[in-house]
Amino acid sequence: MTASTMAPAERGARSRPGTAEPWAGTLALLRLYLRLDRVRIPVWTAAVGLLVAGSVASMEEIYSTPESLQARAALMANPSAVMMTGPAFGLDNYTFGAMVANELSLYLLLAAAIMSILLVVRHTRADEEAGRLEILRALPVGRFAPATAAALTVTLANLLVGAALVVALVGTGMEAASSLAMGVGTALTGLVFGAVAVVTAQLTEHSRAATGMALATLGTAFLVRAVGDVIDNQGSWLSWFSPLAWAQQTRMYVDLRWWPLALSAMTVVVLLAVAVALSQRRDLGAGLRKGRPGPAEATRTLLSPVGLARRLLRGAFLGWALGTFAFALACGSMATSLEDAVVEIPELGEWIAVDLDDLTSSFAASMLSFVAVALLAFAVSAVLRLRTEEEAGRVEAVLVTGSSRLGFLGGWLGCVAVQTLLMAVLTGLGLGLGMWAVTGDVAWVGRLATGALAYLPATYLVAAVAVALYGSAPRWATVTWLPVIWVAFTLFLGTLLDLPSWAMDLSPFTHTPLVPSADVEAAPLLAMAGLALLLTVVGFVTYRRRDIVPG
Repeated sequence: MTASTMAPAERGARSRPGTAEPWAGTLALLRLYLRLDRVRIPVWTAAVGLLVAGSVASMEEIYSTPESLQARAALMANPSAVMMTGPAFGLDNYTFGAMVANELSLYLLLAAAIMSILLVVRHTRADEEAGRLEILRALPVGRFAPATAAALTVTLANLLVGAALVVALVGTGMEAASSLAMGVGTALTGLVFGAVAVVTAQLTEHSRAATGMALATLGTAFLVRAVGDVIDNQGSWLSWFSPLAWAQQTRMYVDLRWWPLALSAMTVVVLLAVAVALSQRRDLGAGLRKGRPGPAEATRTLLSPVGLARRLLRGAFLGWALGTFAFALACGSMATSLEDAVVEIPELGEWIAVDLDDLTSSFAASMLSFVAVALLAFAVSAVLRLRTEEEAGRVEAVLVTGSSRLGFLGGWLGCVAVQTLLMAVLTGLGLGLGMWAVTGDVAWVGRLATGALAYLPATYLVAAVAVALYGSAPRWATVTWLPVIWVAFTLFLGTLLDLPSWAMDLSPFTHTPLVPSADVEAAPLLAMAGLALLLTVVGFVTYRRRDIVPG
């Protein structure tokens, strides 16, 4: 039989993947994934480049003398500072480059790791869970092609982020070789955790579980590195068990050595080999770890929109709340160290709004405003989760059981509002406990736990923007992340960059009193709460009128 006389189905069967060409279609899938990420990857790249360039330029103004650099080096005597930044090299003759590496490297590594995990799961387990991968595999696409294309996409994304980082550092006058090491180390660390995500995508049937396991691995790596660096502030034996430590152990701008990066490269190869071996032991759509069947009947607390929202948001809430509490606790424990640094480096007042006559209160107020950004991020992500549930068809499934649209939306938003309030109290509590530990004044616990509530109107206002967009134009709901980014930008760099007042006023945090150092003014808080209520009503009205659109 010649090819021309074969039936189409028979020709398709002969070219099916999984037999002779396991990587067939990889390049076509790579082009597809790059097209789908044509906005995400450039945004990550530009954000990293601009953040690094802006941060280095700002630090040049603050740490302009050897004395100010040595004062910054003195902070590394505090274990919390080591945990939140990384190992301390060259403290005896602290240079600007060593300080930049210490300040920025850990957060760049975390950003690359998170980006890689999200991209890998999006193009592997999420497509498989939604059934899109099964459609692709019906075409001449090999068994390993989707995962390989996803890995290549993440590799390209990390190369771009690393290149943007190098350009930003060299462009601001940093030494070239160490800048290149920081860029390569960031890219390789991102690839390590991308490879971790490829492995976790083989273990579970659900994309959220795969993402959660990969992020839990990242959290464990952070904790291991933090404890290891506290044992020895230049890195102990324990630090070497964390992939985050390998890039930092290159000792950038102090005593550069490249060989620790080989550990990252070898880990990527090993993890990808493990992922290939695991993928051959499971069926399409299944995970190696079988999901447990749920109970035959749901509990009464789950049989309501509020119960369902609480169940679906429980994991995210616990993760955000515990992470923010720990971060706030560490910030509070650095109160006295930072106070000493502010006294020695008055220029820090341009970065952190402090009153030299009442350093402790102004420090507490500034730290509270910084950690309150996490409230914004949680509230917005919890509201936008509605869009994910709708695309997955679960909202439609709930509504056909008899629940009203407004009841479902109201229950979900009520749950988000209560969880955000609890998270605000925990944030203030963590900061207060940290300050109590170093100042001996227990009153800080209550003052900051209640003071954190002042950020709720601003948080609810931004979350209400997400509600209004979700109700009226769900495809544009993710635009709500722009106000979150703007709040963080104005908070961290607005004063330093001398932004005009109208630009600063666009941030709701500008209108939030800096408690506990400032008196609470009710008018701006009530205005933000009223505007939040109005936008929420808009979201309810438009949500009631539009069609439910499953993905």
